Amino acid sequence: MIHLQDMFPPVVYAQCPVCVVTIGGGLFIAKKLGIDDLLVSIWLSALNTAVAFWFASFMKNKLLKNGFGWTIAFYFLTIGTLFFTKQIGHKYNTFLGIDKVVAGTTIGFIISLVAIIIDRIIRIKNNGKVLFYYQKVVIPFVILLLTTLIFMYIMQFIKR
Repeated sequence: MIHLQDMFPPVVYAQCPVCVVTIGGGLFIAKKLGIDDLLVSIWLSALNTAVAFWFASFMKNKLLKNGFGWTIAFYFLTIGTLFFTKQIGHKYNTFLGIDKVVAGTTIGFIISLVAIIIDRIIRIKNNGKVLFYYQKVVIPFVILLLTTLIFMYIMQFIKR
């Protein structure tokens, strides 16, 4: 027997799968082009956040549906994986004494969560509605882009 609720898909607040694939492909290309590990790692963490929220949307259990919890888990899983595969901890790959990959991943983690919180605050203040189309994509993208540019200039300044 078909129920009326089965005819309409549920509302899902997940990150866009196309965005996830695009960021993943972009990170691969950036690494091949020689873009600094700190900058690539900021976007790696953004990818982790997008995947975590997307993954959480598939969970049936209310406790496991928390995108923030999955983001934290993915952050530690990524740091652990990079550590055990010896992709972090290189003596000369540091930014202010911190491994560039760890620093970038941490910065990206924090910035991604801040962007999600900003989007949610805007929606709450606007009675659950967005201010502009694709707000959920534009806000994190712009904040991450600005963060990347700021750290790019900081690194150039430090090299002098």
